[in-house]
Amino acid sequence: MTVALAPRITAKRPADELRALAERGNTELGSLTEHEASAADVVAWVARNFSMASAAVACSMADAALPHLVAEQLPGVDVLFLDTGYHFTETYATRDEVQRALDVRIVDVRPGQTVAEQDAEFGARLFERDPALCCARRKVTPLQDALAGYEVWFTGVRRDEAPTRTNTPLVTWDERNGLVKVNPVAAWSFDDVLAHAAAHRVPVNLLVGFGYPSIGCEPCTKPVAAGEDPRSGRWAGSSKTECGLHV
Repeated sequence: MTVALAPRITAKRPADELRALAERGNTELGSLTEHEASAADVVAWVARNFSMASAAVACSMADAALPHLVAEQLPGVDVLFLDTGYHFTETYATRDEVQRALDVRIVDVRPGQTVAEQDAEFGARLFERDPALCCARRKVTPLQDALAGYEVWFTGVRRDEAPTRTNTPLVTWDERNGLVKVNPVAAWSFDDVLAHAAAHRVPVNLLVGFGYPSIGCEPCTKPVAAGEDPRSGRWAGSSKTECGLHV
């Protein structure tokens, strides 16, 4: 049995100060240039400028490469897992393994309503009829609430995942959530992620080996054929390509 932990709440520096820090960091790290810093150097920059308690890692539990990378320099860091109520069994198993294997603090971020309560208000299978609303209620708003107590969050966004992510910077100011957003593995490929996980023996979701390079909620995620866009299995059959967390 796992114990539900709450997001940390720390005294935050003023938004203007954090925004300026994000701009300076992006320049110092050579973001989107030929001299761009490595993922480890990006984490080191965060460790120099933020306390462990003010940082959070967002993790979908497709793999634990990012939590491992961050925890090497910020041991005990919070890892936020959006527990939408719709995840694969394998995803929950990965979450539990990450908690056991890494020096991190897993925080289960849950929506204000259970799936049953949402169904009662909006009707069953909202994810089919209005996936944007479902994502907003079960992912975007809960994450925004959870991030309120932090100064900086790490994401696993990579430039090779989709055309909308091609120009992802290493560090940016997240206006919507009011904190610094760091994307240390932006330049990595999917193979780089798997290589890091293998080299350091960190958990990887079993579904990755069965054609799921990008894993979200079970009803909205399908396997991907070799050579296809790795995110084509997300919201397959619809025009939706993003859940709204990284707009």
